[in-house]
Amino acid sequence: MAIQLHRTVTVEVSTEIEQLTAGTEEFQRQSRIASTQKAYKSDWEAFTTWCDRLGYSALPAAPQAVSNYLTHLSQQGRRVSTIARHMASISFAHRAKGLPSPIESEYVRSTWKGIRHQQGVAAKQKAPILTEHLRRMVQVAPDNLRGLRDRALLLVGFAGAFRRSELVALDVEDLEMTQEGITITIRRSKTDQEGYGRKVGIPYGSRPETCPVRTLQEWLKQADIASGAVFRRVDKAGRVGVVVIKKEGKDEHLSDRTVARIVKHYAEAIGLPSESYAGHSLRSGLATSAAKAGASMHSIMNQTGHKGEAMVRRYIRYASLYHDNAATYVGL
Repeated sequence: MAIQLHRTVTVEVSTEIEQLTAGTEEFQRQSRIASTQKAYKSDWEAFTTWCDRLGYSALPAAPQAVSNYLTHLSQQGRRVSTIARHMASISFAHRAKGLPSPIESEYVRSTWKGIRHQQGVAAKQKAPILTEHLRRMVQVAPDNLRGLRDRALLLVGFAGAFRRSELVALDVEDLEMTQEGITITIRRSKTDQEGYGRKVGIPYGSRPETCPVRTLQEWLKQADIASGAVFRRVDKAGRVGVVVIKKEGKDEHLSDRTVARIVKHYAEAIGLPSESYAGHSLRSGLATSAAKAGASMHSIMNQTGHKGEAMVRRYIRYASLYHDNAATYVGL
């Protein structure tokens, strides 16, 4: 990025400015969490490849080209949320180069409005894992180290109402044993990219077999994990893959996709349709189950970390579909 200087500067000052500029660009990169950076990069590569194939300019991109690309994504069956992310990626790439975003043009806005109207904008929510589901899921987990890890992951993810990214990012250093249970510090999350952090209490369960605290403690003990990632891969031989993964230069934490696969696997194991469940089902499941049990809005929000009431009210409405239902009063 060219910088206009108002006076002649020395080589030393020029070098300092270059270093500061490089530092600023690094802070800008850090302002977006890794998953967002990866998604933007992938989306931008897809757009540029498509533009090259059809002879369009990707940067700067004309509103007609972007609109046609959105139509292309829609015709491929991409969801509204996915298309919106592609739009954000295209807009970011232009702004990063100091160019106006083609997304702001009325032509693109009109196309986007038509796509949303055709597909509908209602989010396709995954079904919640309710308490009764969770009890059955941990019962069918195998009696080995991998099964123990899965039970700990399911129970802690549910009790803490964690996002899957928060769950897999946990380190032993984030855990603090207390008389009431375990206090878990979430260092960074989707709604806390600056890393202020928040603490979540996981109380002891009333049943040993479904107690998240005891199960987590047993997993850490059996896996011999004293520091670093809490949830790690376990191979078929029952070996916790710390040394091998570190030697390959990879992160020892599980991926957030693994959480989704585990939830789907155990949902299917107890007879639920796996396609209806994902990693978010643990988080929504705690909120929904708590609402069914009569927990207050404040109590649920305190555990989930929601800053607004809109999403929590959705969970409460779902939980109360059959409670005081008007249809029960008409004598059918």
